[in-house]
Amino acid sequence: MTDPVFGPAPEQAADPELVQLLTPEGERVHHPAFDLDFSADQLRGFYRDMVLVRRLDIEATALQRHGELGLWAQLLGQEAAQIGAGRALRPQDFVFPTYREHGVAWCRGVDPVQLLGLFRGVDQGSWDPNEHNFALYTIVIGAQTLHATGYAMGVQRDGAVGTGDPDRDTAVVAHFGDGASSQGDVNEAFVFAASYNAPVVFFCQNNQWAISEPFERQSRIPLYRRAHGFGFPGVRVDGNDVLATYAVMQAALQRAREGQGPTFVEAYTYRMGAHTTTDDPTRYRLSNDVERWKLKDPIARVEAYLRRNGLADDAFVAEVAQEADVLGERMRRECHALPDPAPRDIFSRVHVEQTPELAAQQAAYDAWVASFEEVG
Repeated sequence: MTDPVFGPAPEQAADPELVQLLTPEGERVHHPAFDLDFSADQLRGFYRDMVLVRRLDIEATALQRHGELGLWAQLLGQEAAQIGAGRALRPQDFVFPTYREHGVAWCRGVDPVQLLGLFRGVDQGSWDPNEHNFALYTIVIGAQTLHATGYAMGVQRDGAVGTGDPDRDTAVVAHFGDGASSQGDVNEAFVFAASYNAPVVFFCQNNQWAISEPFERQSRIPLYRRAHGFGFPGVRVDGNDVLATYAVMQAALQRAREGQGPTFVEAYTYRMGAHTTTDDPTRYRLSNDVERWKLKDPIARVEAYLRRNGLADDAFVAEVAQEADVLGERMRRECHALPDPAPRDIFSRVHVEQTPELAAQQAAYDAWVASFEEVG
């Protein structure tokens, strides 16, 4: 049996080429299965999104370096993968992120300052997942893939798949990185998703490094080909190409909404920054690799295409840069206005109703703090 978009069934599937619609030089190319026409407004919108999300990331990194955040997980270099995936969503689709999906959060209308509150330790995520259809960040590596699969099975039981109603049919997305693909939770999610034909898209940003381990030490085959062994399609897309990522995700999401089951999308990209701000990537990766990937910058290729085709000029680029400056200033100002974290509060924010065990832990913490006051 052959899928009209993703090709032959897993047992027949050949190794497809990397899906690309925009080269690193900004040249538009075509793909027989995933080609789309993009309006000038869409292209300019992709460029604006990526510039603003990069500024968000740079400002948050600087805030952490100045002691305003406890930690920050950088997305530098992965803007196209996240914006392409995020903009392909429909309002009713639901997203389960890791802790790095700042670009997808942006697409779902989450205020960047709410992300800062989490990394400052003020809260454990202050946005309403039901308002944005975007779950809270998941720190446990790979756990969100099971959450997404379970949610997708619930969508099936709610009758929100395969109805033909574009405003009702729902897809679910699980974001994770190449390192998480080695986790048992992720592979269990694949089993459940395939067994129940769940409407879930597994979106893996393969940024080549799982903290200090290179991809070639994690898998002997390309990640997207793992999906074939579980019985559903996989596709590899140029994760630095926002057009291709959008096109592939649009197809995968629609496939899920129609009731055709899960898809694995491997966005082949590179983490230009550190794994988090506590990491030093110079310990394990070569500067030559970083320089080579800089030539594939996701923002530069879109700008080149826009300028070459008369769709953007200096005034437009300057306008977006000014908007980024305003965003950066607001992030700094509002981050400084956030309250200092109160360690005691964490005990009351784990469950809706505090358990006896947590109450006992809170009492022990209070006694420990009081012992210092007695000594003083």
